[in-house]
Amino acid sequence: MKSLLLACLILTTSFISYDASAEPYAKADAVAGKALVDANCIHCHAENFGGDGSTIYTREYHKVKTSKGLVAQVRNCNTMLGLKWFEDEELNVAKYLNQTYYKFTE
Repeated sequence: MKSLLLACLILTTSFISYDASAEPYAKADAVAGKALVDANCIHCHAENFGGDGSTIYTREYHKVKTSKGLVAQVRNCNTMLGLKWFEDEELNVAKYLNQTYYKFTE
């Protein structure tokens, strides 16, 4: 009986982990993230990278390589610019950037 319970627990955990990794930032709001990017990020990125600033995300040697790295970079910008975003706002921005540019799946 204990073995059956343990097997069910492992299977459930596997499915939960799989579903959670299928889309990073699953509970975040990409529309709200886009609004934050438009209001706070584009000006600086355009100033430093030209055009609409999106080349910061698409350049060949971009710093962000993983979904966790994307959140870390958003957090870094939040701190450096003193935006005082809450964690959910950082995740909203990460979700928008991921859907638009990075396409990380986990």
